[in-house]
Amino acid sequence: MAAEPDLSAAAAPPKPLGIVGRGFCMGIAEVVPGVSGGTIAFVTGIYQTLISSIASFGPQSLLMLRDWPRFVAHHQLNFLLWLALGMGLGVLVFAQLMQYLLLHYQPVIWGFFSGVISMSVLIIGRARARSNLLLWLPIGVLGGLGLLWMPQLSIQPSLWLIFFGGALAVCAWLLPAVSGSFVLLALGLYAPVINALADFDIPVLVVLAAGCTAGLLLFSRLLAWLLQTHGDVLLSLLCGFMLGSLGKLWPWQNADAGTGWQALLSPQTYQAQLAEPALLFWVVLFWALGALGLWALSKVTVH
Repeated sequence: MAAEPDLSAAAAPPKPLGIVGRGFCMGIAEVVPGVSGGTIAFVTGIYQTLISSIASFGPQSLLMLRDWPRFVAHHQLNFLLWLALGMGLGVLVFAQLMQYLLLHYQPVIWGFFSGVISMSVLIIGRARARSNLLLWLPIGVLGGLGLLWMPQLSIQPSLWLIFFGGALAVCAWLLPAVSGSFVLLALGLYAPVINALADFDIPVLVVLAAGCTAGLLLFSRLLAWLLQTHGDVLLSLLCGFMLGSLGKLWPWQNADAGTGWQALLSPQTYQAQLAEPALLFWVVLFWALGALGLWALSKVTVH
């Protein structure tokens, strides 16, 4: 059975280089619609530390500012700052690359991250109680499959919508199953946010950061409580959700065909209808690399 973080108490965080490395991987994951940074945090052993650190912020934090060492220790601020540095680097480095890869090698990218999600289900799911998996995993699968019928909104984003989207996306980011980028995609905000990151559009980024901060403060305590009281049930449900959401990451899709099963194509049909190479060999290879990469990341022992 794979080692995983204790949901009843936060484990000691790794050293700064290990935190930055994990944050970098989380940042890369969050650029991609379908992959959750929370999953990376979970399988690399820092998830409970992350949730407990964020949930520790509240009205009492203002009083602690008079005693800075206590403030830093109580909120595990060093851990959060190193993690934020790694995530920021991952997002900034990968945002422009993702624009190019999705334009020219989209099936391969979806194949890679399908492998990541598949291994996530295995790592998280095999540590769950079988009774909870039998009951809650199928419900989660249905929820994940339902994403296939979720239409993408196509509206001109305003700053208030960017704020709202950031708040929702960061709630998804905290869960080890749901991608914040996918929430942005469903709201029609993914391309504007990626463009803002790639172009360093400061006003949009400031509003997005404000929305993310609001979402963190509002949702982290609820999530911490759920993990403490119903952790195994929640993670069993989310494993099913990840499994069902693989349909949304199917490498060969025709977005113009609508929603649901009709948007999913075979490699041959994809190549014939869209006049694009199916890249079947590379999709399979990168699926395996994604799965093996996450498995290796879950075995990291260098802190």
